[in-house]
Amino acid sequence: MAYDVVVIGSGPGGYVAAIRATQLGFKTAIVERENLGGICLNWGCIPTKALLKSAQVLEYIGHSKDYGVVVNDYKADFAAIVKRSRGVADKMSKGVQFLMKKNKIDVIMGSGKLNDKKEVVVTGADGKETAYQAKHVIIATGARSRQLPNLEIDGKNVIGYREALALPEQPKSMIVVGSGAIGVEFAYFYNSLGTKVTIVEYLPRIVPVEDEDISKELEKIYKKKGIEIMTNASVEKVEGGKGGVKATVKTQKGDITLEADVVLSAVGIVANIENIGLETLKIVTDKGRIVVDKYGKTNVDGVYAIGDCTPGQALAHVASKEAIVCVEAIAHKEGKHAHLPEPVDYGNVPGCTYCSPEIASVGLTEKQAKEAGYELKVGKFPFSASGKASAAGATEGFVKVIFDAKYGEWLGTHMIGANVTEIIAQTVTARKLETTWQEVLDSIHPHPTMSESVKDAIEVALGEAIHL
Repeated sequence: MAYDVVVIGSGPGGYVAAIRATQLGFKTAIVERENLGGICLNWGCIPTKALLKSAQVLEYIGHSKDYGVVVNDYKADFAAIVKRSRGVADKMSKGVQFLMKKNKIDVIMGSGKLNDKKEVVVTGADGKETAYQAKHVIIATGARSRQLPNLEIDGKNVIGYREALALPEQPKSMIVVGSGAIGVEFAYFYNSLGTKVTIVEYLPRIVPVEDEDISKELEKIYKKKGIEIMTNASVEKVEGGKGGVKATVKTQKGDITLEADVVLSAVGIVANIENIGLETLKIVTDKGRIVVDKYGKTNVDGVYAIGDCTPGQALAHVASKEAIVCVEAIAHKEGKHAHLPEPVDYGNVPGCTYCSPEIASVGLTEKQAKEAGYELKVGKFPFSASGKASAAGATEGFVKVIFDAKYGEWLGTHMIGANVTEIIAQTVTARKLETTWQEVLDSIHPHPTMSESVKDAIEVALGEAIHL
């Protein structure tokens, strides 16, 4: 069996690479050991958003009187919420199956591994091995939950995101270790359903990759929701018991013991690069990721890697863009594409966290911009001053913009509020086009909208605020 391109892994990097390859005239196959769509569609991005929507609906009902609607009797059905989430994931996975069939991509179920001939050997569920020849191999094997030595995921006392998505029953209490996107999203979900949630974060602030003002705002809102937050703290030991777990937490004031039904480990991810033949071909790795050039090429001719198993940001949309860049670079080399694609700009990648309120950001934080030597113009516009936010009853949060004072370059945007993940693309596009603040102000923003708060924040930065 010979192909032009074989893709190992069918997540948002792998399946996009396969589709683009067939569009460019390559005979293509994709290898998947579990479910089409990978972690994102089956156990990550999509099913978590379904859970979060249920939590949001529950919150709406809980505050329905604020909107003039009286609801006397309601409750959360945890099993039904989980079932809906799994149904959404299944539907999306079937959608990828349809795309594979539509694009005439051969789907090979099993675990793929490169051999010394640069063939992809696939081991099926029955243990049978089949070798497939490929002129080009794209590794898109993704990542899994990172496990700390003292916090091993056992599926009972300590769980990862997969178990958190489909628990058989709702825990009464939960300790969330780590406050990145996964940690704060699950903290919001379980807290909204009535679980007592404690977040333990090793660093001085939650959502530590975000601008400091975002971290402060989310912590204030979460504490108001009843979520306990411990920063500069680490879980040193977890012991299982009859009624749950006991966690020893190291703090700056000494060790304390927390009790809960379960501990959720959300301390990041680790790339899936074991047992795929990297050592056989002497493919170079660094810090647990596959080393690639700006087009996804490894040090071995004909072997490429994209997505979470490479050094770029571990985000679904990054993997998809890397997939297209990689395949178009291969196609250019083969004379099937007129020009080399533009490499991914990792400095202009939006980050989105779907807790409530949502967080969205792109570019430099205020601290990073100052450290880079820029003289800044910074503007912050609160949603409490937004007509649309007030009408929607979603006045928490703000938009913060950061500009270079000398040339008007848009250095970064940081938002926390309702649906801000839908607004951040404006900044991404504007930065790509090298837009200045004046051009944004010269563009008419629709009113009333949440998105016009970006324009309002720019006016604040320039000392020309109209609505504040």
